[in-house]
Amino acid sequence: MKLPTVTPADIRRALLLREEIALLDLRYEAGFATGHPLFAANMAVDRIEVEAEMKLPRKDVTIVLYDDGEGLVAAGAERLAALGYTHISALDGGLKAWRAAGYQMFEDVNSYSKAFGELVEARRHTPSFSADEVAKLIADKANIAILDVRRFDEYATMNIPGSVSVPGAELVLRAGQAAPDPETTIIVNCAGRTRSIIGTQSLINAGVPNKVRALRNGTIGWTLARHTLDHGADRRGAIGSFESGPANARDVAYRAGVRHIGASEMAALVAQTDRTLYRFDVRDAEEYAAGHLAGFRHYPGGQLVQETDMAAPVRGARIVLSDDRGVRADMTASWLAQMGWEVYVLEGGYDAALEIGPPRVLLKPDPAHRYRRPYEGTDVAQAAMQAYLDWEYGLVEQLRRDGTHGFYVI
Repeated sequence: MKLPTVTPADIRRALLLREEIALLDLRYEAGFATGHPLFAANMAVDRIEVEAEMKLPRKDVTIVLYDDGEGLVAAGAERLAALGYTHISALDGGLKAWRAAGYQMFEDVNSYSKAFGELVEARRHTPSFSADEVAKLIADKANIAILDVRRFDEYATMNIPGSVSVPGAELVLRAGQAAPDPETTIIVNCAGRTRSIIGTQSLINAGVPNKVRALRNGTIGWTLARHTLDHGADRRGAIGSFESGPANARDVAYRAGVRHIGASEMAALVAQTDRTLYRFDVRDAEEYAAGHLAGFRHYPGGQLVQETDMAAPVRGARIVLSDDRGVRADMTASWLAQMGWEVYVLEGGYDAALEIGPPRVLLKPDPAHRYRRPYEGTDVAQAAMQAYLDWEYGLVEQLRRDGTHGFYVI
């Protein structure tokens, strides 16, 4: 099939004008991680049948395909067309043309979420402790609570000694139980930087009475400082917000520009078939399985902020979040709004008939095609960890050079 083409300047224009566009990189994830435009999303050509209909819910959305000279675009277009997609173009000249136009190339995965996290720290001066400072607090048996905001499986693989698993969007909901004494210093960690920055700033934004600090550089920083990680922990933080936490979370969402809607407004959004609408349930998997609103896909809030490109590859789309307690949706939405998304929180609906069943899980890609994150597992070379941190430190300046992000920080 003969495809129409668009130029790098056309892509840039669409991004700046907030038009809907799915800029899809058809290489394997390992190739994608070597460099791509900021708002590109990875959908390897042999993953299209697995991923497209979940991630590209509107069949006439603008899709632009590219590779880096591997010859994948024609096959990708044919696969998408066979699924019913109708508005498919190719990036004229592929990544070579993008580079030739002088536009930025971002390495790694989830790059714009990570860049946003760095921007938050730069703008808000998010406070942090070094690994040595935290290790001393642990040794001194100080009044601290270490909250690990990664997925539970990541936490179980390796964790800071004594830490408790409280995945990102759960922080405001569970901080009151995790640290009931306002004199307790809360230390938030992830594997690297982004989730601990966002988690720490979430608690600060929501007005937690405790002193809050990020563990600078997470488990990477801990390892580079030659401290020992624990393995196999199963401690989970219980539900229990601090006083005024839910109300403060709603205020944070309002300040970020999030709108709360009811059933009638939700129906109106669904009826607007010329716009892509993503619907995410941001609770944990067990709550989702026990009963969720029809049409809502499970995506824990902390991971949704971290992996926005994977969850919602159509930049410029609308996002609606649901959460029976409200807090997690409000905090998640506050960050998505600051990342330039038109985002809503759906109120209510859980007193009606709910769908029962576990989240839909996509078939995993071949491990040989996957990019090995420098912050996962227990056998990563220290040089790779340090190189990853150095890359993250440079993201704010790279955002400035790119100029398409539209991020703001409240």
